[in-house]
Amino acid sequence: MAHSTDSVAQPAGPRRIDELDALRGLALLGIVMFNIVQMTHMTRVSGPAGEHVGAYLWELLFVQRPFPIFSLLFGISFSLFLRTAARRTDRPRLVLLRRLLWLGLFGALHTLIQPGEVLKFYAVFGLVVLLPASYLSRRWALGLGIVLTLAAALTFNGLFIIPGLFLLGLAIAEYGIPDTLPSRGRQLALALALAVAVPVAAVMGWLQFRAGVGPTANYRILPAGLAFAFLVTVGFLLLMRTALRRPLGALLSPLGRVALTNYVAASFLIVAGDALLDIGSRSSYSAVVGLGLAIGVVQAIFSVLWLRWFRYGPLEWLWRCLTWWQRVPIRRA
Repeated sequence: MAHSTDSVAQPAGPRRIDELDALRGLALLGIVMFNIVQMTHMTRVSGPAGEHVGAYLWELLFVQRPFPIFSLLFGISFSLFLRTAARRTDRPRLVLLRRLLWLGLFGALHTLIQPGEVLKFYAVFGLVVLLPASYLSRRWALGLGIVLTLAAALTFNGLFIIPGLFLLGLAIAEYGIPDTLPSRGRQLALALALAVAVPVAAVMGWLQFRAGVGPTANYRILPAGLAFAFLVTVGFLLLMRTALRRPLGALLSPLGRVALTNYVAASFLIVAGDALLDIGSRSSYSAVVGLGLAIGVVQAIFSVLWLRWFRYGPLEWLWRCLTWWQRVPIRRA
């Protein structure tokens, strides 16, 4: 590839934030659990939650729980990348435009194997929401993010919750919260201590239980998912301030750093797993969880080993080269 006139010879990404990488890896594991059911066309049981406890627990943990976290982190990453690009070129938004267009192409190709994939929607909402919002003040981004997220939750629209979460992530980054995570343990603890996350999530989980399981109960899942996503995010970041930080980081941070590669590769692993286990014909979620855990272990091992030798995951590297329109070094020194 030829060198771009608006970039330096060796563009680098934003500074890695281990807590966010680990949180992204955790969300990715949950997304895989949902995609297994979606891709294998497994019939989701419907009825009272008390009669289908396994289905209720699966929906409680994996339906619209990891997805909001993943979307929020995308908004944060967008802002961090824009900040980095602004230090390397006088046209940072042009670089981000290319980045989103290439992401859309990846999503279109991924759709061939995973029709329900989300990258294409991330690219579209990134173009029509995030890029224009990058001209707004952080206060406006935060306000619009809250309004759009609540509107999507109250209308039970799972797709259109993406732009709201994107804007919230953008605002979080603009307020400098990711840069100061190590010093925010007290604020995070206070969020739980003030009974923001746990009681709200408990109430929403109970309402979801009352609504039952299956597609007919989806109207309860999205609001509950947002409450649980907040609880998981805050709780996980608190865990990353305990003795569990090292094992959690060692397992999940590499997954999060290679999230694009792992997200796409998981679709091929799901197809292979379904061919062996015929998950689509099952009514129990135990095989789904088993396959999801197996995929998680394989991808965790791959990510750790790959990052010993390379700076970026395979698709991350290709995306970066296409974004800057030049070959970026991938091997570690």
